[in-house]
Amino acid sequence: MVMVVGVRFKKAGKIYYFSPANLNVQKGNNVIVETARGMEFGKCVIKPKNIDESDVIPPLKNVLRIATEEDVKKHDDNKRREKEAFEICLEKIKQHNLKMKLIDVEYTFDNNKVIFYFTADGRVDFRELVKDLASIFRTRIELRQIGVRDEAKMIGGLGPCGRVMCCSAFLGDFVPVSIKMAKEQNLSLNPTKISGICGRLMCCLNYEQDAYEKIRQRLPKKGSVVNTVYGRGEVMSNSVVKESVKVKIKNEDGEDMIKEVLINQIEMVSGGFEGSINDEEIEVDVGNENSDVIKQLFKEE
Repeated sequence: MVMVVGVRFKKAGKIYYFSPANLNVQKGNNVIVETARGMEFGKCVIKPKNIDESDVIPPLKNVLRIATEEDVKKHDDNKRREKEAFEICLEKIKQHNLKMKLIDVEYTFDNNKVIFYFTADGRVDFRELVKDLASIFRTRIELRQIGVRDEAKMIGGLGPCGRVMCCSAFLGDFVPVSIKMAKEQNLSLNPTKISGICGRLMCCLNYEQDAYEKIRQRLPKKGSVVNTVYGRGEVMSNSVVKESVKVKIKNEDGEDMIKEVLINQIEMVSGGFEGSINDEEIEVDVGNENSDVIKQLFKEE
């Protein structure tokens, strides 16, 4: 076991483990830590705890110190300078007529490097841009191309649900999301309805996926024959959300009647359970969507 604290460098950013060494680091403290790219300013979001060494990516760096007033002032000053650097870089991009979209700028705490995050449809020759920026800022320059999901996380905004986007609010890491999840949750497979602001499948499709998978293992398929408290009948439809099925049963007069029964109150006679969706069962509602959009949605993020 090893003692660690969890440190986050950006709002809703990934949490990294560091050794508190001999410092009394508590949750909520601003700290200066040693990273692969030098000293960084972060916030402790997980109080000291013991974890298995296998859960730590070596080498485990140390917390150098709890941030002082000077450290906080320097961090705030870097944030101000980042805004200025953003405007300067935008102007230089226009001058060089580069097909790239600047998303964010980040100064390392020790000012040894300025990182410019951007998106672009393809490869961009930004060598001349780097030379210009290096001559202006007099430090190391890094231009880092990011994907559309990272772009949405950095910029933020409101999702289709009307709430602040999950990725910019609390998601530390992106999780794989596939269109199969939408199918298993009985959602419309229209790309415009299951895509987020970034144009990719919504992250929230993953939230209840485990529950849907477990329920579908117990949910009889349409057409299956089951025993119920009302007698034996044929499954006409089922509901994952309600965890129930509608069964067609003949009454004493030989007339058909529909009864809704919970899946824990039925016994399978013949047929099968829903289980997982096969790729062959997925039919996307293309509508007026571009075929490239459909291909992208089928890819796991």
